[in-house]
Amino acid sequence: MTDASFHDGREAPLNLGAEDGDDLQVISTLTQDAVFPVSEMTWHPSQRRFGLLLNRFRWEDKDAATRRGRPFERVQSVLVFASVLTVASQGIDRSEKDLVMSLLSVDFEPGEDGAGQILLTLAGDGAIRLSVEAIDVTLKDVTRPYQAPSGQAPHHAE
Repeated sequence: MTDASFHDGREAPLNLGAEDGDDLQVISTLTQDAVFPVSEMTWHPSQRRFGLLLNRFRWEDKDAATRRGRPFERVQSVLVFASVLTVASQGIDRSEKDLVMSLLSVDFEPGEDGAGQILLTLAGDGAIRLSVEAIDVTLKDVTRPYQAPSGQAPHHAE
């Protein structure tokens, strides 16, 4: 099996930032149905950074793949939240090292002076809540795309 290359589609690896609610919605859309093992969540309180290593569906390539009759792709991406004050989760058993979670959405609940809560909603009633001083999020693809194991686009987004 050979890896797909970014040249097969016209898209380059994503490297996006979000500094407001509209930007965050773009990142939410691009990370919808991304999967990650519980072991790939990292929280660095001293750096005020929370990160996830995701295997995300390449939504930006879905139409091109359909038109060209080639396989749908996933890519490993790093999703990093900066300016994080606290992290809380529910419905996640961190001791279950083989647990794989699916990210449904990333939403912002504004507070005062740009601060607020970022809510990562997971399939199966799980959630991660980040208290942030400001929206400061990056999404960066870190591997070449690979064929989606299912060969299909995620179902509920059709």
